[in-house]
Formats: sequence, structure tokens, C-alpha cells
Amino acid sequence: MLKFYDKTVTSRLLIGTALYPSPAIMQDAIRASGAEIVTVSLRREAAGGKTGDAFWKLINELNVTVLPNTAGCRSVREAVTTAKLARELFGTSWIKLEVIGDNDTLQPDVVGLVEAATILVKDGFEVFPYCTEDLTVATRLVDAGCKVVMPWAAPIGSAKGIINRDALKLLRDRLPDITLVVDAGLGAPSHAAEALELGYDAVLLNTAIAKAADPIAMARAFRLGCEAGRTAYEAGLMDARDFASPSTPVVGTPFWHAVS
Repeated sequence: MLKFYDKTVTSRLLIGTALYPSPAIMQDAIRASGAEIVTVSLRREAAGGKTGDAFWKLINELNVTVLPNTAGCRSVREAVTTAKLARELFGTSWIKLEVIGDNDTLQPDVVGLVEAATILVKDGFEVFPYCTEDLTVATRLVDAGCKVVMPWAAPIGSAKGIINRDALKLLRDRLPDITLVVDAGLGAPSHAAEALELGYDAVLLNTAIAKAADPIAMARAFRLGCEAGRTAYEAGLMDARDFASPSTPVVGTPFWHAVS
């Protein structure tokens, strides 16, 4: 079981709702993923008219918990304002906080992120901050009151997988009591498995499933990847070695000699 603030879930896969070929495929992929939490952009939901209403109806049919996000926000003021609008629209204090600092990499503005998180926590929000793998930033977010921290594996949509494994492992080791979610940059189920093998509590992704040739099958594959990774972590992975170690013992092995 996994806890996000006061909510307990069983799935360790969080999934986004953008970029799917059709609404029906989005629904089927989310069901196949087993995800119990989905991210929704305020801009998408607040588009107005029949489009927004139809999208919200599809989400409601899935019986999932909605995690609104501040996707696309590039300043503290914009992110805080968007979060407040999301709370009013979705009726939740949860917010996935994004403050983007670079247009090419979509890397978070970590200074603005900590500032915005501090403001929102004081205003009663339960913040899920999207950040880099920097330990100092993560620690400051925890000090601000975040009980969940979501470092990237790689830039959003890059599909590179974990590019700084040592830094992510350090975060896990230094923040043992914080719920940690690898968010962004995962491109294959094996990437998700690796994150869970490191002891991360969950992963969040969108593009790798939504843009797959078969999003439903890929969602199922990521679900299995998460299950495998977590099971391996709990079972206890063996340490890597520099030299070979025989799996068959040589002590007591009979030796046969030719007789002339």
C-alpha cells in the first residue's frame, strides 16, 4: 500500500491524460494501467463548452483520483493562481506543482518552485512538486511542508529514462520518510522498473503510453514493470560485483581422471 498525504492507494503508477489518439483510447489505457491517480491540466479541463464537459465526464467514469497540475506555468504568481483555480474547479487541495524555467528542456525553475510550494502549503494545499534530482532542492521542498517530492528521471517527453541514477539513489537514501515519485523522462517499462528497484514509491508518466503504437498494451506493460520493480526492491536485490562469482560451488566437486 502507498500513501499520498492522507490517501492510500495500491497502484504505484500515476498516469497523465494528454496526447492520446482518442478519448476512448485514453480511458482504456488508464484502465489497463491500473492507475488510481491521474493528472489533469487546468487548461485542458477549463477549455469550456462541450469539449471540457465531455472530457470531465470521461474522467469521472474512470473512478480515479484527480491530481490537477500547473503545467505550463512559468512564474510563481502564475503557478499559485492556477493552483487556486484548480482547487475551486476540482474540489481538491491536491496540486501537482510545476514552475518551468527553461523552454527547451522544460527544466523546473527550482527557486520559484520552492517559493510557490511554500505559499501553497501555507494556504492549505497538499503539494506534489515536480523538480530536478537535486538533493538540496528536494530538502527545501520538504522543509516547506511537502510530503511528496517528484524528481525527474530526464526532461519531460525525452524517453531517456534515468540519466542520473546516483543522484536519485541519494535522494531515496536521504529522504527515507518522504513519498518519492519519479516524474518525467521515462520511455520504457524497464525505466519504471528501475525507479521502483531504487526504492522509489511510484512513477508518473504520460507520453510513453499516450504516444505508443498501442497505448493500451503499453499501459499494461508499464503496470507490470512497476509491479516487477517494487517486488524486486522488497525481495532484496543483490549487490553488483566487479568479479565473477560462480553460482555452482566448486568445493566437493568430484574430479575424474583418465586411466591409461
